[in-house]
Amino acid sequence: MLSLALKNIFRYRLRSSLTMAGVATGMFLFTTVETMQQSLARVTRSEADDTTLVVYRENRFCPSTSRLPEHYLSAIEKIEGVRKAIPIQIAVNNCGASLDVITFRGVPAENLLKYNPDLEIVDGSFENWTSRSDAALVGQTFAQRRALQTGDQFEAVGVNVYVAGIIKSNEAQDNDVAYVHLPFLQQASKIGLGTVTQFNVKVDSAELLDPVAKKIDATFRSDSQPTVTRPEKAFFAETAKQMIELIGFTHWLGLGAVAAVLGLVANAVLLIVRGRIKETAVLQTLGFSRFRIGCLITCEGLLLGLLGGVFGVVSAILFLHWQSFTLGNEGLTLAITPSITVLFNGLLVALVLGFTASLYPAWRASRQPLVESLNTG
Repeated sequence: MLSLALKNIFRYRLRSSLTMAGVATGMFLFTTVETMQQSLARVTRSEADDTTLVVYRENRFCPSTSRLPEHYLSAIEKIEGVRKAIPIQIAVNNCGASLDVITFRGVPAENLLKYNPDLEIVDGSFENWTSRSDAALVGQTFAQRRALQTGDQFEAVGVNVYVAGIIKSNEAQDNDVAYVHLPFLQQASKIGLGTVTQFNVKVDSAELLDPVAKKIDATFRSDSQPTVTRPEKAFFAETAKQMIELIGFTHWLGLGAVAAVLGLVANAVLLIVRGRIKETAVLQTLGFSRFRIGCLITCEGLLLGLLGGVFGVVSAILFLHWQSFTLGNEGLTLAITPSITVLFNGLLVALVLGFTASLYPAWRASRQPLVESLNTG
């Protein structure tokens, strides 16, 4: 039945090609939206192994307005439950929700690998970074997006740096930023030595996130620079509201793409049924039951949906992988990275849409009276 359905589809190459192209366009949009939704979920959904807190200036959002004394570090490290902490100065080219955000993170050179031992240098060397005050370790996604290689120099946000190495990490944020020396970024940003944007703190276990956060805020409540401390993913979800609202709106675009594909395949299969009334009647006279006629039409709808879906889904995944798109808001970056789950979901949706769209045309074809069909045309 599948073989016969495939032959029937390619008998009308132009019509079938246009239908599959329309399905591919709809599934391309659906896959892009699904990738954005899943990428956002990965950085905002709390998990059992989350142990990172972000200490920020109270009632501040954009990194340029959050300023904390660097000497808070010693007080934070003394709090029970804190395993390690690192001060971070952030400079970003745009605080609003936008594409292609450039983010510099200034950190003490001696603390970076101690705080994040999972950082892997894929090109260049850590020694090369520590030997130059203007050196940067650039995340793999950031480097790919900006076409940067070790030894290059680039300037952004008024900061001119030398690329000492390319890094990758299991933490999505690390792949989309450039790490530079803290004193260098403090001076380049003209905020002065001794001031940072935030502190990232790792606690002993996920159960200690809330207790430690309360202790940190209580420690600095009466200080001139009070803090607000939240788990990293909660911090992302609360701070990047513009970006989350923007991605939330794309959900409706995905539903629109699904509806368009459903209508397109249903219309194409109906045209197939109406154009082959006499052929269907001949098949019935040769022994095809009404059920088998319905199955044949359903197979054609399935193949139209699946073939167009495969092209659209795979094209979207390859496009997003090569382009390395990111969304940024309030100094936070979200990499739009496809996953194998998105691939399977897209193909499943294309298959289900093809099947659903062909049910009514298949019923129409199977219920057409034989004598009336033979007399048609």
